Amino acid sequence: MKVVKSNTLQDTLKRNPHLKIYLDELKRREGVVPTFVPALSRDMKALPRPNLIYPVGDPIFIHIYTDRRGEGRYIAIEPRLTPDEEPKYRALMDKMLEIAPNEKTPEDDEELEKLIDVLIGKVVEIVPKKEHFGEKRKLFRLGFEKVRLTRDEVYKFRYLIKRDVIGVGPLEPLIRDPYIEDIHVIGPKNVHIVHKIFDMLPTNIDFKDDLYMAEFLKNLGERIGRPVSERNPIVDGTLPDGSRINIIYSPDVSLKGSSFTIRKFTAIPISITQLINWGTLSAEIAAYLWLCLEYGMSIWVSGETASGKTTTLNAMIPFIKPQSKIYTAEDTPEVQVPHSVWQQLCTRERGSEGKVDLFDLLKAALRSRPNYIIVGEVRGREGAVAFQAMQTGHPVLSTFHAGSVKKLIQRLTGEPINVPITFIDNLNVVLIQQAIYKKGQFLRRCLVVEEIEGYYEEIGGVVTRTVFEWDSVTDRHNFRGLYNSYILENKIAQTAGFEDPRQIYE
Repeated sequence: MKVVKSNTLQDTLKRNPHLKIYLDELKRREGVVPTFVPALSRDMKALPRPNLIYPVGDPIFIHIYTDRRGEGRYIAIEPRLTPDEEPKYRALMDKMLEIAPNEKTPEDDEELEKLIDVLIGKVVEIVPKKEHFGEKRKLFRLGFEKVRLTRDEVYKFRYLIKRDVIGVGPLEPLIRDPYIEDIHVIGPKNVHIVHKIFDMLPTNIDFKDDLYMAEFLKNLGERIGRPVSERNPIVDGTLPDGSRINIIYSPDVSLKGSSFTIRKFTAIPISITQLINWGTLSAEIAAYLWLCLEYGMSIWVSGETASGKTTTLNAMIPFIKPQSKIYTAEDTPEVQVPHSVWQQLCTRERGSEGKVDLFDLLKAALRSRPNYIIVGEVRGREGAVAFQAMQTGHPVLSTFHAGSVKKLIQRLTGEPINVPITFIDNLNVVLIQQAIYKKGQFLRRCLVVEEIEGYYEEIGGVVTRTVFEWDSVTDRHNFRGLYNSYILENKIAQTAGFEDPRQIYE
């Protein structure tokens, strides 16, 4: 769908009469006028009672405010049908469907969008003022074939048709909003989002009823190649924009109604400098990671759900030498690689050709001679293959679900991954990340960077060394690895040709 960016409020109101109607009603009801801002900034989080409207591409606008109870609200403002317009909209759809078989079948969304414009042009007659549908029905009986609409009605109906046919229906405002991280839907009336600045907020998005939502999820599942049904109620997939979705369809399984979660895709990866500015990690940690990747170390980013693991993984990938061949294996495509030689592979859940899982993709990686293997997330038996790859000289980057290095080792050596504990030192560096609340603010922090030295039989365990540690009081990352870094002294310094390994700290 074509997106028109808004500029000044005056120009915006001229193009979007529905926004003026919303603002007038808001002023009448609440007695306040929101501040119109073209974009948000992170310092807006400090506003005691935010009341902001920002554009996400005409004709959609977002209103974030604090209500009288002191609770945050997220309102998507878009054209909506009035009761008088609903029969006109249905008549327009009927006429378009009537003549659509005579047109060439579109091969992609761009052609489909053009076809919608063509069909509307053929079945609509522009009139200067609104007509009641009863008047129009009389005109139909007299032989008029076109639907008589005003320009404002055509503008509104065209948006709604494209939103539902090409876009993602009621979710379109949330998908367009670049400030949303996650979307959580539990039943038709319970839609929340996690905002990058204002955290978790309830929305005004409404799926009408269980029947409408069930039909919506069926259609969405078909579009993304992951059909849902009573027999197959739980699916994972990727939306057209790259966002990751998990659907739990059956009310027998999801007791409060069908539910789904969307992890938004960021078209432009967050850079390492942005992570430094946000305090997720420090410039010293970034320099350390750069050295490690320059010399072929295997690094995993571990932590709990929504701790920013994939974001950090993507931010460090540009540190890999640009002439390297990168091989990525994922369930859903989230890893973003800037290198020209990038072999991107994704699992296939089912189909007539057969299932392909991460285990299969990682076995294939060993025959592809990559310089770096990147696994979106290690969960199961593919972890053992990842360690085999590291043993054969293929460094591996990945994310993992574990809140500490100790728990990471426990998971790796247990079912279903079953990596022998003596192989653990093939993994060189682990970053532990966590989402935290500090002074009422939602933050992501790299808690610790640890090096894995190896398993020592005499102590019956794995020795690790902490090289960076986050201080929660000062919100700073302290370097603990001075003259104590196993990776810098015993791996990188030797490869770099230092006579004295400790010269690497200079």
